[in-house]
Amino acid sequence: MKKIDQFLHKTFRWNLKDLIKAITGALVYALAINIFIVPNSLYNGGILGISQLLRTIITTTFNLDLNIDIAGIINFIINIPLLFIAYKVISKTFFGRTVVCVCFTTIFLTIIPIPEKALIDDLLTNVLIGGILCGLGSGKLLSSHGSGGGTDIIGIALSMKNRNLSVGKIGGTINLFIYVICGILYGIPTMIYSIIYAVIGSLVVDNTHEQNVVSYVMIFTKKMPDTITEFIKKELNRDATVWEGTGAYNKTKTYICYSALSKYEVQKLERNIKHLDKEAFMIKNEGVGVDGNFQKYLVN
Repeated sequence: MKKIDQFLHKTFRWNLKDLIKAITGALVYALAINIFIVPNSLYNGGILGISQLLRTIITTTFNLDLNIDIAGIINFIINIPLLFIAYKVISKTFFGRTVVCVCFTTIFLTIIPIPEKALIDDLLTNVLIGGILCGLGSGKLLSSHGSGGGTDIIGIALSMKNRNLSVGKIGGTINLFIYVICGILYGIPTMIYSIIYAVIGSLVVDNTHEQNVVSYVMIFTKKMPDTITEFIKKELNRDATVWEGTGAYNKTKTYICYSALSKYEVQKLERNIKHLDKEAFMIKNEGVGVDGNFQKYLVN
């Protein structure tokens, strides 16, 4: 186990937990698509949606009866130039992680059997379940600091340039153009239900991807707060404000460290706070609004 952790950290700056999170995200994502979306003749957004359209065109044109869904393989091929963008624009580490995520996603999309008939008769129920699961899977992939490729790479690259953008919003915008084409080819109902599925998935991604969720923390310590603020600055690449107060119960001096962090950074701080100060305690609040110069670190 220790050797695996060392290899993952050296190669991808991952640990075993991150790898498991990435594999789980890829599996949930593929299950959502193959079980709830494809059997209802609906289409994904982004690069996978293009791959599904190409798969349908190829299989119908050449009258192919394949035992596997080649959409995942087509998706992998199209992702190759996008992986080059990830390598050049985002980071080499993110590139390596994304290669792993794309490979697992391709494998799961290919080997998970697609039912001939939808498991649930109601189309809207399939769309809701598929959108939620797809968003959860994509969010877990992003939370592992990799991605499933495709528009995730485009979304992260653009989000790094503009803090007002998010991966879900960018992906949703790109999907609208794809679904217009889908509506022209396969009808308005298919387009509408596919859009509903995409919107649900985008909302879940933005709430699952931990770097999109902004929190504030207040850490109360009776010791000098330098150790805590140094950790926040060096390990989280954030700043903190320190106040000096007095405890009402026993009139002892207390220091309050205040900082705005992403959900992922809060989790990292929580894992380390006992090592920084065993007697400190922390108050946190998630989902707060932040305006101004607050940088989103979508990858590390």
